[in-house]
Amino acid sequence: MSRRLPVLPIVSLLLGFVAVNVHAAEEGFTSLFDGKTLSGWEGKEDVFRVEEGAITAGSLKENIKNNEFLCTKKDYGDFELRLEAKLVGPGENAGIQFRSERIPNHHEVIGYQCDMGLAAGKSIWGALYDESRRRKFLATGDDVVLQKKVNADGWNHVVIRCQGPRIQLWVNEVPTVDYSETEPNIATTGKIALQIHGGKPAQASYRNIRIKELGK
Repeated sequence: MSRRLPVLPIVSLLLGFVAVNVHAAEEGFTSLFDGKTLSGWEGKEDVFRVEEGAITAGSLKENIKNNEFLCTKKDYGDFELRLEAKLVGPGENAGIQFRSERIPNHHEVIGYQCDMGLAAGKSIWGALYDESRRRKFLATGDDVVLQKKVNADGWNHVVIRCQGPRIQLWVNEVPTVDYSETEPNIATTGKIALQIHGGKPAQASYRNIRIKELGK
């Protein structure tokens, strides 16, 4: 006669196995956001705030005057960044800047952006835009796939990986961009920044922000 193993020890063992593997997958990553304050970041605190464990910007009641950015105080070069992002409201654009710098005496930054939202009815989640520099999309994902995979008005997992001239982006585990920079004199280090786009009312939120610096 076979003996049944107790259910609770088996469940505990499985949960422990999952926890170990999750920890292993995040090995080498450090948090950029403590879930409570904007420590380590700089920007307009009348625009960016912490709500329910997320950095949130914008308004669902009023138009947003300008693009606004919350920047890390530290520069990053080669890295993998992981976070969750959400965009709600009639305004259809926000994004995550990287290898970027503020334009002196201006509300804009200059550098790469992993875009979020819609443009002309098509998904630009995970598209690579060159903010305030070439002012164009350098690469975009598959709209048909993204329309199915993006969680509209909900949280989406975003990964940004930069190593040398190569930039890779993922949204909800879907690869959207694999781009190699060919132009000279394009910065390979800079700030990471969270954007709320000017225009119609919208609210962008970011949480679980962690980074692993590569080659260190």
